Amino acid sequence: EPEPPSQIVRLQEKKKEVQLMEKALEEKKEAFREKMNVLSCRWRDLHTKDAQQKTHVETSRGILKENEKMRVQALMKARKERERKIQKESELLRAKSQMEALRNEHQKLFKRVQKYSIFKKYLEDVVKVSQFEEIQEIIQHYKTLVRRRKDLRQSQQESKEMFEQAKVLLDQYTAEKEAEILQYKNDLVQLQKRLDQAKSDTRCWETRSTDIQNTTAEKARKLATIKLVTLNLFQ
Repeated sequence: EPEPPSQIVRLQEKKKEVQLMEKALEEKKEAFREKMNVLSCRWRDLHTKDAQQKTHVETSRGILKENEKMRVQALMKARKERERKIQKESELLRAKSQMEALRNEHQKLFKRVQKYSIFKKYLEDVVKVSQFEEIQEIIQHYKTLVRRRKDLRQSQQESKEMFEQAKVLLDQYTAEKEAEILQYKNDLVQLQKRLDQAKSDTRCWETRSTDIQNTTAEKARKLATIKLVTLNLFQ
């Protein structure tokens, strides 16, 4: 049976609504696909950025390490520069002090040259009236004389030392000989005592010998008398 016109209209409207809904759904699907594509691109971008960020972090860490190393090197270099600067300042002060000392020494030498200039004039006058032709010859001759005088003094000193040594040896020898002479004197005194004792003993023995001789003579005389008397009696 044919449908009523109102239903056909509603059916057409429903179809239009379905078509609109399908179109809207298709548009949403397209928008969803586009959004998914965008999200995929963003996701890939995020992965890329994450990788880049990691690479950047690693690079930054390396840069930080390198910067830290460079900072430490810079600090060490700065410290060395300060030490070198302090050393240079110390050397500069020492050089200034040496320069001041040299300046003072130069001033002293200049004054000494001014003071001794009269001696140069004197030496020039000496050259004019002497056998020398230059001042240097006089100075060399003077140095020779000084050296000879030094040698002479050294020789005198050596002679004096030798004389002192000889004097010490002579004193020792004299002391030894005096000791020997004293010993000889003591021996001589002892010998003189023995000689005196021997002389005394000799006199005693001579007296005894005289007594013995006298006794012997008396006995011989008596014996002769006895012999004579005996002979007389015998006759």
